[in-house]
Amino acid sequence: MDDINLHYRFLNWRRRIREIRDVRAVRYRDRWRNMFRDGDMLRYHGDSDEVGCFVSGRPLSKKRRYFEVTVNDTGVRGMIAVGLVPQSHKLDHQPGWLPNSVAFHADDGKLYNGSTVGQQFGAKCSRGDKIGCGISFDTDDGQITVFFTKNGEEIGSVEIPASPEDLYPAVGMHSLGEEVVLDLNAEWRMEEDDGQMIVDSHEEDWSRLHDVKVTGTDYPKDKHPGWNKGSIAYHADDGKLFHGSGVGDPFGPRCFEGDVMGCGIMFPRDFSVDGGDDADDFDLDVASSKVQNNLYANNDDEEEDEGEDLEGRKVMVFFTRNGKVVGKREVALPPNGFYPTIGMMSTGEKVRVELHPLSG
Repeated sequence: MDDINLHYRFLNWRRRIREIRDVRAVRYRDRWRNMFRDGDMLRYHGDSDEVGCFVSGRPLSKKRRYFEVTVNDTGVRGMIAVGLVPQSHKLDHQPGWLPNSVAFHADDGKLYNGSTVGQQFGAKCSRGDKIGCGISFDTDDGQITVFFTKNGEEIGSVEIPASPEDLYPAVGMHSLGEEVVLDLNAEWRMEEDDGQMIVDSHEEDWSRLHDVKVTGTDYPKDKHPGWNKGSIAYHADDGKLFHGSGVGDPFGPRCFEGDVMGCGIMFPRDFSVDGGDDADDFDLDVASSKVQNNLYANNDDEEEDEGEDLEGRKVMVFFTRNGKVVGKREVALPPNGFYPTIGMMSTGEKVRVELHPLSG
C-alpha cells in the first residue's frame, strides 16, 4: 500500500512540475504580429496598412533594465518604434500610442507617450543606428523614469506614473523592408555613480578616479585634466595637448577604441628631492627603455627659458600611443608632484588602467 501511495505522489509531483512549466511558458512567451522573426532579427511582414508589433515575454526589472535595437534597414518609410508597453498591449498599435505605453519613433524623432500625437524628442534614426530604451526604478514619488539612447548616448528621459502592470520591451514597424536586430540582454550602467568613470585598473591602490589631486589640492571634478593650472593632458578626441588651459594645442593623432595611451615623466639626471619622506612619492630611476632613450636624445644642451615663471623644478612629461612616443613637453613640477589622471565626458566611455606597464 505504501508503494502505491508513493507512486501516485510521484505522478502528482510530475504533473505539478509540467503545470508550472506551462504557466511560465505562457507568461514569458514573446508576442508579435505582422513580423517575421529569425532569432534576434525582426522584419516587417505586412502590407504597410497594418502595424507590425513585437512585445517581449519578459518585462524589464531591476536586474534587467535596458534593451537595444539595431536598425538593419529603414525600409520604405522607416517607421520603427522602440519603447515599453504593458503586457495587454494590442499588437495592431505602435508602441507609445496606447495608454501606459511610451516609445521613441525613428522616422520623426518624436516621443509618443500614450498618444498618437508625438512630441519632438531627438534626431531621426537611419540604417546602422542603435536605439536603446531603459528604466530607472530609483524614484520615491510614484514615478518611473524611462530613458532612450542613440548609438550609446542618452537622448533624453521622461517620467511616467508607476503602474501595477509591468513594462515590456516592444518594437513597432509600419512599412515594407524595415528590419532590426533585437538585443534584450544589452547592458546600460545604471548605478548611482553614473557620472563617474568605468575603470578596470587591476590596482587596489588606485583610488583617485573621482578625487584627483594634481597640486596638493582637490582637482575640480568638473574640469578635464589639462584644463586647470598645474595639470597637463593629451586628449584622445582631438589629439590636442592641454596644459593649464581650456584651449589645446595640436599635438598628436586622435585615439580610438583599442588604442593604448600612455603618459610618463622623465626627471633630469641631476634631479634630487628635498623633503625627506616625500622622496618615496617619486620614481627617480631612469630605465633604459627605448622610449626613455628617445626622449633624452638631443636634449642635453637645452637651456631653460630665463623669462619663464618657474613654479618648481623642470621635468619632461611625455605621451605615447600604442607604444610610440607622440610628443613631450617640459613643464614645472608641482610641489607635491603629478598624479595619474583620467578624464571622460560622455556616457559609455570605458578604459583599462595599468599603473605599472611593462613598456614604462
